[in-house]
Amino acid sequence: MDFPARFSDLPAATWPRLRALLDVPTEASETINMTIGEPRHAFPAFVGDILAANLQGFAKYPDNYGIPALLDAIGGFLNRRYGLDLPGDQILTLNGTREGLYNAAMALCPEHKNGKPVILTPNPFYQVYAVAALSVGAEPVYVPATEATGHLPDFHALPADVLDRTAIAYICSPANPQGAVADEAYWRALIALAEKHDFILFADECYSEIYRDVPPPGALQVATAMGADPERVVIFHSLSKRSNLPGLRSGFCAGGPKSIAHIRQLRAFAGSPLPEPLQAVAAAVWNDEEHTVENRALYHRKYEIADDILGHVDGYHSPQAGFFLWLPVDSGEPAAVKLWQETGVRVLPGAYLSRDVNGDNPGEKYIRVAMVAPTQELQRGLTLIRDCLYR
Repeated sequence: MDFPARFSDLPAATWPRLRALLDVPTEASETINMTIGEPRHAFPAFVGDILAANLQGFAKYPDNYGIPALLDAIGGFLNRRYGLDLPGDQILTLNGTREGLYNAAMALCPEHKNGKPVILTPNPFYQVYAVAALSVGAEPVYVPATEATGHLPDFHALPADVLDRTAIAYICSPANPQGAVADEAYWRALIALAEKHDFILFADECYSEIYRDVPPPGALQVATAMGADPERVVIFHSLSKRSNLPGLRSGFCAGGPKSIAHIRQLRAFAGSPLPEPLQAVAAAVWNDEEHTVENRALYHRKYEIADDILGHVDGYHSPQAGFFLWLPVDSGEPAAVKLWQETGVRVLPGAYLSRDVNGDNPGEKYIRVAMVAPTQELQRGLTLIRDCLYR
């Protein structure tokens, strides 16, 4: 039997690869997992009551595009947060944003654009971006997001012929894993570049509600203010990080009416809608901002802890937003193994989030540390990291 060759050069998936790397004994009596970005703060207390009141919704097939209450709630969030006034047909609910980030490429990437289409992705990046590019037969181009570029991809540095073939560019802000934020000037320049070369921006904004002081600007917010083509930007948001509900699988995408119509059309055939009781919960959570303020306060304290413990480390950058630390090391895999064996702390080698380009992997000399644990556990974990790797 023949299998598709387009996925033949995929590296091993991140988590099986990490389990194999750390399949060695540890000297520690207690372990601390700081690998996965799974929030461990409390989610809103009203979630259980909303779910219980809507259990009968499990007895019917869910609305594929989102129940009216959920679309209204998402529209309200977009209005409060970004000043956007979008009708329901420019919003599509998702069963987690990973589904949307993948299927939006399936729905919107053309078969040809001045030859074989290109999909741009930051490097390092969320792995679904590359798999989406391969799935649609596009050429993935990995654009370094390094200290030299402010940990955001410099798409302007690409050759004109690559930009002319570009159909889609993925961009994550606040960035996973570095915590860098695209400011308004960055968005304006990137949107102008997309207008010039006629490609779509997929703005992954899943960490947008975890920040220090100033809310990060949104791609669609800036594009609207610029008067850009309404189809130029599609944004993706989630309750996983904003509201500590990764298991709810509630996200959405929003953009121009034609783009969302195409994604909806594909979803009608191949989508996986969120059950209506969960949509009711999501509507209540999107409507509430009080819990997000409390959540940010917890992360503010964690930023302070990280700065106090690791601020002296050469090359340490305190994240502007999000909940990851991108820590410099000589080499990510040996550092992760040493840390596990000697302290029981599990972290993720940065190279597992990156791809080699011309023999260089921009994540090779980093480890990613998720600051999702309770405060005392986080403090202990970061102290062990400091004493093991930086002293």
